[in-house]
Amino acid sequence: MELQVVKIGNSGGTRFSKELIRKYKIMDKVEIIERDDCIVLKPTAAPRENWDEAFREMHLNSDDRLFFDDIFADEIPVL
Repeated sequence: MELQVVKIGNSGGTRFSKELIRKYKIMDKVEIIERDDCIVLKPTAAPRENWDEAFREMHLNSDDRLFFDDIFADEIPVL
């Protein structure tokens, strides 16, 4: 696939087709990776993507327990 490079100020840019944006789930940014004689554009993932699945797995493995009580003796309210 060839894309036209267009002048944007002192820089150059290109446009992705709607199909490419949808297929690779490109949102606001892409990561540029330089390799030997080519450039790889990679969609950036959302930083918290799939956290719900990771937390669910942690819970199933009992990895979500506190190492110590979240209330210390000197913090217990006196009634």
